[in-house]
Amino acid sequence: MGKLYVTTTTVLAQDPDELFDVVDERGRPTGETRRRADVHRDGDWHCAVHVWIIGIDGDEPFILFQRRSSDKDTWPDLLDATAAGHLRAGESVAGALREIEEELGIVPDLTALRHFGTRACVSAPQHDRIDRELQEVFLLRDDRPLDAYSPAIAEVAALARFRLDPLLALFAGDRDHAPATLLDAATGTTTNTDVPLAAFIPTTDNYFARVAIAARAALRGEAHVAL
Repeated sequence: MGKLYVTTTTVLAQDPDELFDVVDERGRPTGETRRRADVHRDGDWHCAVHVWIIGIDGDEPFILFQRRSSDKDTWPDLLDATAAGHLRAGESVAGALREIEEELGIVPDLTALRHFGTRACVSAPQHDRIDRELQEVFLLRDDRPLDAYSPAIAEVAALARFRLDPLLALFAGDRDHAPATLLDAATGTTTNTDVPLAAFIPTTDNYFARVAIAARAALRGEAHVAL
C-alpha cells in the first residue's frame, strides 16, 4: 500500500528524499544519484514505468486511468496512467512494476504485460518543479471488474474506467465529455460520471490518445502495437 511522508510543514504522497539514478536524454546512466526533490526541481532526466490496464466487458473494450492523489508533488487530482512509478536508484524496470500491486491493490498476471514503447516526457513546469522522464510503457490485459481493485489512498484518489470509443472521440475534440465509471479510493464506492478533457494531465504529444489507439489494436488481437 502507498505511504504518506510527513515533512515539518506538509504531508506528501511520496518521499522527497527517495533516490533516483540520473540519466541523459537517451537513458544512459550519468553515474549520478540524486534526491527525488532535487531531480524534480532541476529537471534531471530519470526513468519511470507506466502500466495501462485494458480489458473487455461484454463486447466493450475499456481502459483504466488513475486520478492522482491531491498530495502528489506533480499533477495532483488529474487523470494519468493506471499505475506508474519511478525507478529507484539501482532498480530495474522489472522491480518498478511493484507499483501495480502497491497502487491498485491487486496481484497482476505479469505474463500478460506487453511493452509497447519508450516515451520521452518533458512536462510543463509546475511551480518549482520540472519533470523530465523516460517512461517504459506497458499494456496489461485484465478484465476484472472495477470493484475488485483496492487503490492505495495515499497515492490514488480514484480509478476511472472509460469505454475506448467515446474516450477517443473526446481526445479528438468530437465531444466535450467522455462517460466513465469511477471507483473512489476512500469509500470503495463506484459512480458514473462524465469527464472533460481538463480532468487529464495536459500533454503535447497526444499521449493518452496514442495509448487508447494502441489499446484498441491490442484488444482486437493485432500483432504489432506501438506507442
